[in-house]
Amino acid sequence: MPGRVKKRSPLKAPERPYIAIGLEGSANKLGVGIIKHSPDGSVDVLSNVRHTYITPPGEGFLPRDTAQHHREWALTIINDAVSKAGVSLHDVDCICFTKGPGMGAPLVSVALVARTLSLLYNKPLVGVNHCVGHIEMGREITGAQNPVVLYVSGGNTQVIAYSQQCYRIFGETLDIAVGNCLDRFARVINLSNDPSPGYNIEQEAKKGKRLLPLPYTTKGMDISLSGILTSTEAYTTDKRFRPNGPSAEDGEDIITPQDLCFSLQEHVFAMLVEITERAMAHIGSKEVLIVGGVGCNERLQEMMGVMASERGGKVFATDERYCIDNGIMIAQAGLLSYRMGYETPLAKSTCTQRFRTDQVHVAWRA
Repeated sequence: MPGRVKKRSPLKAPERPYIAIGLEGSANKLGVGIIKHSPDGSVDVLSNVRHTYITPPGEGFLPRDTAQHHREWALTIINDAVSKAGVSLHDVDCICFTKGPGMGAPLVSVALVARTLSLLYNKPLVGVNHCVGHIEMGREITGAQNPVVLYVSGGNTQVIAYSQQCYRIFGETLDIAVGNCLDRFARVINLSNDPSPGYNIEQEAKKGKRLLPLPYTTKGMDISLSGILTSTEAYTTDKRFRPNGPSAEDGEDIITPQDLCFSLQEHVFAMLVEITERAMAHIGSKEVLIVGGVGCNERLQEMMGVMASERGGKVFATDERYCIDNGIMIAQAGLLSYRMGYETPLAKSTCTQRFRTDQVHVAWRA
């Protein structure tokens, strides 16, 4: 059989440097990033600044309060990003912003800032899908060519693969996202939200000694997480549970918060590895790219790595600079769109809380 002909990318090499600023604020992180695409094909991160709205232990972040945080910090973060990049807003080619998905009030507050900058500096707007931003930045940083993508964050859990200028969703959560599941359990056991509840769950899980039985719910290519969250919470009312650890009088049959964190992680991540492996088998891919805030979790990367190596494959992941929500990923995806001739008219620069990954025309890929 003749070898498969590699299709030429529809994205032409830029005849001059292109610069974009990206504004992200779909949840509790406000990020601003500035990126440059050069004629030689290189991509330079000029600046990537972020500020997180952190609530007290046991509390989540409300849309209204999060939006207020973004409004209060927007000017400071933008000025910091511009200063670190060594450019002026007059130099940028387009202003990119997160159109969705995400929390309504924070999204709208950041879109308002983007529209204001567009009018002040007479620059075109580019609305960006949050998930596509994660994928494109992950591909750029890691060099992954055509991976199965596991997108895991506070609001999203999806297994994705590219086909015919669209990111197709192979499987997803049927209820709550994995990040939301971990965050909610962190609130139950009163873990700090600084730097993030998911990170603190990961650290507690490293101290866990018992793998407790929990529901394991994969349904074809999809998973369900509300049941495992309820079951893990139920252990905190068990007479064997010791919120402050074992005492001298306790025997071996006790349950600690660390055991629960460990058990929750192991079960949830095993589900994610299973559905990712199915997608790899289906499309014949040897690459997995993990993106989204939960993608920083080293245990998830380790478990995925074991599976991938058994298939002769490889895992690609980034550190917290690019895994956690940031402005540079919005700038990257937005600039790719802009170079393909796409702009968002001011009248259509609205936000969409439920902006599906597979609704985006990925015009820049073959």
